[in-house]
Amino acid sequence: MPTPPPTGPLVTRDTVSTQLRRLGVETGEILLVHSSLSSLGWVNGGAVTVVQGLLDALGPQGTLVVPTQTGDVSDPAVWSNPPVPEAWWERIRATMPEYDPLLTPSRGVGVLPETVRTWPGALRSAHPQTSFAALGPRAAEIVEGHAPDCRLGERSPLARLEKLGARVLLLGAGYATCTSFHLAEYRIPAPLVRVGRPAPGGGWETVVEVSIDSDRFDELGHDFERDRPVARGTVGAAQTRLFPVADAVAYAERWLPVHRPREEEFLHPPA
Repeated sequence: MPTPPPTGPLVTRDTVSTQLRRLGVETGEILLVHSSLSSLGWVNGGAVTVVQGLLDALGPQGTLVVPTQTGDVSDPAVWSNPPVPEAWWERIRATMPEYDPLLTPSRGVGVLPETVRTWPGALRSAHPQTSFAALGPRAAEIVEGHAPDCRLGERSPLARLEKLGARVLLLGAGYATCTSFHLAEYRIPAPLVRVGRPAPGGGWETVVEVSIDSDRFDELGHDFERDRPVARGTVGAAQTRLFPVADAVAYAERWLPVHRPREEEFLHPPA
């Protein structure tokens, strides 16, 4: 049978920039984007077109930021999607390549972040599991100094984005992807967890981290949108939301202890 034609809508570079401006994206601002490329429709040029449209909307003084996480640079003992046999764990730890900001591809965050990561001039933060990539004049200020024992807390790009007045753009993505909510987890009672990964220069290391968990973030986002100003619109066929990082963090700091309290303890016994 012949392949059916795409259902559309047809999305171009101008579509993206025009509809983002209509949503309220401002020239010169800092934008943290969580995205789903497939939600936009038929994009002429794919992820490259969307990045170009974002940069057009932001202008030369704006800065584009995306999560470029690498959850596979981690202990195979905690992998679940999919798991691997326990008999493999030690060999995987011994041979896993260490994180390289220039070479290690992002995983699980979509094609758009990977396109930004490899864009000429992009800079990427140093955390081996929860890095961010940025394009624009504030990129270095945002990604530098990402502490290796602070995935999404005070010494991560999220805290810099909050301080700089950045806004979040959910481009066809839901609130479950909103990393800004994780910054709130560092400011309220939360469990600690031991996180394993390749050590710089070889070997294996374990660091103590705040446990991060996106469980109920969709519900949190629903209440946030009900109670706080959130710009809503569409880009192509994608449902799109725009709001300040600081608003999301402050709301989550109040919401999480009430609706999803967590004990301050080790989720796993000390190694």
